[in-house]
Amino acid sequence: MRWFNLHSVSPLQRKKVDAALKKKPLRLAAAVFAVLLLAGCGSPFARAPVATVDPYAGMVQVESGFGTKMWVKRHEELNESAFLGWSRLAEVPEGYAVSAGVDVSEHQGEIDWAAAAADGVSFAIIRAGFRGYGERGALKEDAYFRNNMDGALAAGLDVGVYFFSQAVNEEEAAEEAEFLLALLEDYAPAQVALPVFFDWEDISHDEARTDGLDGETVTACAAAFCARVEEAGYRPGIYAYRYLAYFSYDLPRLRDAALWVGALGASSDFYYDHEIWQNAVTEGVRGINGAVDRDFWFRRLEPPEAETEEAPEAA
Repeated sequence: MRWFNLHSVSPLQRKKVDAALKKKPLRLAAAVFAVLLLAGCGSPFARAPVATVDPYAGMVQVESGFGTKMWVKRHEELNESAFLGWSRLAEVPEGYAVSAGVDVSEHQGEIDWAAAAADGVSFAIIRAGFRGYGERGALKEDAYFRNNMDGALAAGLDVGVYFFSQAVNEEEAAEEAEFLLALLEDYAPAQVALPVFFDWEDISHDEARTDGLDGETVTACAAAFCARVEEAGYRPGIYAYRYLAYFSYDLPRLRDAALWVGALGASSDFYYDHEIWQNAVTEGVRGINGAVDRDFWFRRLEPPEAETEEAPEAA
């Protein structure tokens, strides 16, 4: 700060100050302020310029799913999806293959898997069980789990499974994993080509035991579930819709698990790398009565092995 020194002003400026001392205080303040300006001191209230801060630094703009965009944190540890903006009519990115499939539960009833396969369905993600969202949170097997697994495998489809979670802590998530693994005893890891998914969701239409659960706890539940699934020899995965993935899950902590994203729309818009895209709910799939969730599996291809010249035989 520069301090004003009355002795540094000119005689004329000093004279103006002396005259002001004989007048009202308000006029005195105005006179002093004017002398400060004349002396080149600037305003006594002036501050150093404030640096402009970018409010979106470290963020990226993404689709909300409601026809608008939103800003979310950019996780540098995660890769951008190779399928941003991709649709089923577009060319598949290099290094990938895409398959079409469905995810099902007892809500679809009896399914003719041979007819579904003939209609272009190449894989199915099948609900194995669920925890109720009431206070008790009972664990139950999906009524059509075994029929769907056996039927899909017999029709030559690749299969994955999911468990609908309402865990409120890591212990319950581990309990759900154990319950699921018991259901999978008749299906070896080699038979389950797709991951075993943890599907935790908010209950919006009713009160639920998971109401108000924070993202840190949900992430810890997912990690506990996936750790147990991996220990058993299956490949773990996580299902999440846009808001859950962007704002609740700590995705870098879960980056070793396959990601299945629910983002309904004509083109893929989830920003981060993911393996499964749940893109629509439609009717008209042969062998399946009523509406069913439709999915695409983005399979990363193994790079071709480099050809090596054989060493000449020794003479």
